[in-house]
Amino acid sequence: MRIYWIGLLVGLSIAAPLGPVNVVCIRRTLSGGFVLGFVSGCGAALADTFYGVVATFGISVVASFLLAHEKVLRLGGGLVLCLLGARSFRGDAEGPHSAVGAQGLVSAFVSTFLLTLTNPLVLLTIAAVSAALGLAAEELRGPAAATVVLGVLSGSLLWWLVLLGGVGLARARFHERMLRWVYLASGGLLFAAGVALLASLAFSL
Repeated sequence: MRIYWIGLLVGLSIAAPLGPVNVVCIRRTLSGGFVLGFVSGCGAALADTFYGVVATFGISVVASFLLAHEKVLRLGGGLVLCLLGARSFRGDAEGPHSAVGAQGLVSAFVSTFLLTLTNPLVLLTIAAVSAALGLAAEELRGPAAATVVLGVLSGSLLWWLVLLGGVGLARARFHERMLRWVYLASGGLLFAAGVALLASLAFSL
């Protein structure tokens, strides 16, 4: 159980920092409702869990491949963020009571999964946080490693449930004009994050 709780803390630690994925999920919750936002968060949680599997089970081939292609992944992530930000300045945001179909939910899940997956630095973050929490001292083999991965998934899902649940409760207070301003502001943040990511990539060349 101690290993599980450590894994849960790792999951919370990598999901909680406010970044582009958090902005996307919050915006989707405000525009499309809790279900759309939480499904988006589940996509990010699955990507975090994937990196947790790689870090915990020590899959060196996958880890080496991801880190070796870090620049390509960052390029893709930066372009996606710029695209998401730019789309916020085209058309109106969805109304606060609009419904989202199954296709929209699948698209939301896949998009945040891929967006989170474009950041291989999550792998290094998991390793650093795990070491800080004393997880590196454990003999992580078989069931113990699986327990850590389950904890990472639980921690990430817990974060999205609490965060987006709170946003969902406040959603009814947002009228259409206010929602539009939130949509524009979040789009600006996403575009700025994409530009910053591309700029950091250019300076690293």
